[in-house]
Amino acid sequence: MRLVTHGDSAPSSVNRYLLPHEHQVIMVRRHPAVLLRPVAEIFGGLVLAGVLSKFLSDNGASQALALVWWAWLLLLVRFVWKVAEWSVDYFVVTSQRMLLTTGLITRKVAMMPLSKVTDMSFQRSLLGRMLGYGEFVMESAGQDQALRTVPHIPYPETLYLEVCQMIFPSKDGDDD
Repeated sequence: MRLVTHGDSAPSSVNRYLLPHEHQVIMVRRHPAVLLRPVAEIFGGLVLAGVLSKFLSDNGASQALALVWWAWLLLLVRFVWKVAEWSVDYFVVTSQRMLLTTGLITRKVAMMPLSKVTDMSFQRSLLGRMLGYGEFVMESAGQDQALRTVPHIPYPETLYLEVCQMIFPSKDGDDD
């Protein structure tokens, strides 16, 4: 099963990093679980702001009440920022290398050539097993690489098998 077929195109934010002679094989966005903490913060802040609003409105502290809601608005802006960052983060496997593109304003592109990968594993926490994400850990022959871990990857078993098949192709030339 291919997660991204050869005909699918990467967004331009990713496409600009592909070399002319390579083609995209797999492209996934990070699992939405990366947004769990910001979602919890926004709801926790809303509950806290509601409780404080009730307390402060009874005491007539209108400036403090405004400050509470401005603080919650800042939490909301931070949440929107995290969602926007998540929307542009991609893990891409091409015919030649693996890339992890991150960042909304400051773009970071980490990559590792497939030929340099000597060992690859994935791990899943209990929450990752329940929600369907994992973390890839890649090693290269005694070298520090820009791309060593890729957290919050969806479909980790399927992706792991796909990437391993690319790194260690069958000797009889059978790719399916």
